Amino acid sequence: MIDVIVVGGGPTGLMLAAELRLHDVYTVVLEQSAQPSDHSRGRGLHTRSVEIMDQRGLLDRFLAAGDTFSIGAFFGGIHKKWPERLDTAHPYGLTIPQPVTERLLTEHALALGAEIRRGHEVIDVRQDTDRVTVETADGTFLHARYVVGCDGGRSTVRKRLGIAFPGEPSKIETLLGDMEATDDPTTIAAVVTEVRKTQLRFGAIPDTEGQKGVYRFVVPAEGVTENRSAPTFAEFKQRLRDVAGTDFGVHSPRHLSRIGDATRQAEHYRVGRVLLAGDAAHVHPPTGGQGLNLGIQDAFNLGWKLAAEVRGHAPQGLLDTYHAERHPVGASVLDNARAQMTLLGTEPGAAALRNLLSRLLDHEEANRYLTGITTAIDIRYDVGEGHALLGRRLRDVQLEQGRLYERMHRGRGLLLDHTGRLSVTGWTNRVDHVLDPGKDPDVPAALLRPDGHVAWVGDNQRDLLRHLPKWFGPATI
Repeated sequence: MIDVIVVGGGPTGLMLAAELRLHDVYTVVLEQSAQPSDHSRGRGLHTRSVEIMDQRGLLDRFLAAGDTFSIGAFFGGIHKKWPERLDTAHPYGLTIPQPVTERLLTEHALALGAEIRRGHEVIDVRQDTDRVTVETADGTFLHARYVVGCDGGRSTVRKRLGIAFPGEPSKIETLLGDMEATDDPTTIAAVVTEVRKTQLRFGAIPDTEGQKGVYRFVVPAEGVTENRSAPTFAEFKQRLRDVAGTDFGVHSPRHLSRIGDATRQAEHYRVGRVLLAGDAAHVHPPTGGQGLNLGIQDAFNLGWKLAAEVRGHAPQGLLDTYHAERHPVGASVLDNARAQMTLLGTEPGAAALRNLLSRLLDHEEANRYLTGITTAIDIRYDVGEGHALLGRRLRDVQLEQGRLYERMHRGRGLLLDHTGRLSVTGWTNRVDHVLDPGKDPDVPAALLRPDGHVAWVGDNQRDLLRHLPKWFGPATI
């Protein structure tokens, strides 16, 4: 029997598969598409996702394939330079096409031993107390101890489990199209600048892979469709003319799609042996580029917990902390996406709000607060009362030998010990003990979970022994 079936081979599912394989969990990814997509829906990684790639030894590969940026968050059409001295060793985002992200994560998951089966559409999921049965479109039945639905906003897994998906339907739609344009870049840029004075849901973004004359055009749709079917090329050209007064001589469309501003979130991220992650658990407008990042971070939170459950050393209730920690994060992203859609409006009230917020963001503390929200570096999980670091992810710090994140590639817990007096005896198969005489961070010692969030701070061995089982299960004799 398979340990974990991951339904969906996008960034969330691939990241999760790799995290599970770090702990030798037999993992199979079932992806409906026979071939990888060449369409880039998500176009970048925010700071926390950049940190995640560094924590798993992938960052050099991602940096080689993308371009860094440090313009703050593109929040509701407002551009501000990020504040100084962000609490991270990586104060930037990374522009990188989603197909490249998926390729790099696929290579990572395969290298760790994940099995990826393409062309396998899941049509049913049923569970009992001992296992989950997955049925595919070709009549195959697979059995697993756990299943994770990473199969997008129209998730079959979520629907078959009957998990409620409350929220608001789309009130507006936006057309996206990758195509060639005959007009010269100077003309296109000038028209875009003029149109965006009143319509921020319009744009023409040059192809990030350097294909001359290819753009991603973004233009408001005329109305809201019932089934959100892809627009025709004729419809797209007409909307360009309606909004911009020209269609830029567009031709040879590569991809056309329609996105709405619906916001929905699953009531439960776990039902028995089935869990949800990524867009299967939450959908929202793509404002701020948060969707892909939110899914990767879901997977990063879930992977080590589910692996511990499969391997038999998870403390009671650990797997339930996935919903407890990530559901509020998802709800927060939905709220800021709603706020951004309001800011993108064309009415005078929206313009007044943008002007007000822009002035507020000239103050460093306000800028820092909003940047922390959109880049996900401000997230704090509830791990109990105490030191200000508790529940927060620890930034990469320089050690006497190397860097902290270099010690986290295996996805294990880590005790960063500045005292030299502590021990993780009994948990050495799950927790690394890093002795470092430095004082960064300025605490005696910090116990990090495999996702880099701080679970304990202190200098007392007896107190440490109360916290190790809470996150890493009973000691091994």
